[in-house]
Amino acid sequence: MKLLAIEKEISEVNWNEENEVLINESYRVYKLFQDGIIREIYFNENENAIIMLECASKEEAQNVLGTLPLVEAGLISFSVMELHPYSGFDRIIYKMVS
Repeated sequence: MKLLAIEKEISEVNWNEENEVLINESYRVYKLFQDGIIREIYFNENENAIIMLECASKEEAQNVLGTLPLVEAGLISFSVMELHPYSGFDRIIYKMVS
């Protein structure tokens, strides 16, 4: 199942003081990427992480994200949503057939 996770900062963070946890975060993200769990990762214009995951369920995705050092340190959290295939093409296909 594909899932989209959007990062939220829990409070104001001075990222210049969080170098060690940021390095650990990079290592963990790399491992999850190598394992095929994180499929894509980006930063949006607000520097929040946007992550595409492949997991069996939303709960599994939340558990995986909970292993990220920034989440464990209480600096960020994620909003997670399931992604389903777009079904809008059915409208034009059925119209063409009828």
